[in-house]
Amino acid sequence: MDLNGKVAVITGAGSGLGRAAAQVLAGYGAKVVLGDITGAEHATAAAIGKSALARHCDVRDEVQVAALVAAAVETFGRLDAMLNVAGVSFFGLLGDLDMADYERILDIDLRGVVHGTKHAIRVMSGAGGGVILNWASVAALGAKPATSVYSAAKAGIIAVTRAAAVEYAKAGVRANAIVPGMFMTEAAANAPADMITQLLASIPVGRGGEPRECAELAAFLISDRAKFINGAVLVIDGGQSAQLA
Repeated sequence: MDLNGKVAVITGAGSGLGRAAAQVLAGYGAKVVLGDITGAEHATAAAIGKSALARHCDVRDEVQVAALVAAAVETFGRLDAMLNVAGVSFFGLLGDLDMADYERILDIDLRGVVHGTKHAIRVMSGAGGGVILNWASVAALGAKPATSVYSAAKAGIIAVTRAAAVEYAKAGVRANAIVPGMFMTEAAANAPADMITQLLASIPVGRGGEPRECAELAAFLISDRAKFINGAVLVIDGGQSAQLA
């Protein structure tokens, strides 16, 4: 995979799938601008080296997201890829829903992706194009108890991604949604053991995904090998969602 000369912005880059994407893209030669709200983006950047730039970014704040995108252009001269990875999980029955939780999940998981997509489009459409990758979830594809708001946010991401793909294809912008299943990130390590056991048992390949595996898919989609992939919803879940069809 050759990503030399490409510049990517990644939200949620301090941990999990965002950090893995940053490491893999940089390993293939890309320069990466890393946003996160936790401060861990600086550790990711330090581990990568001079081809990485870290910036604090709360994706709920459109001004901060716009500044993150601008930092890529100001520092590295261009923007080739926008990876909207940042998000949080939420579990709760719909009848017990606190609307404050609804607003928080929609603000982070959906509004944050809209911010990143919007500002990447503004740069890319005036510069010959680029690639937008938005992280959804298998929760968007089918109902499970206690996932209503999270599922709604992730389904919204797929809808926004498809709209971007259709609206800006002629400007050279490709937009695709990555739909991960169970991955062995910090969030999984901190989840209740019985819940993880149940989830792993539901995956046909018999294990959770390694973050690098999702990152490799992202690297391919950014590369020139994927020029005809636009508006796609790419599931990477070990076969979990195939059982729900």
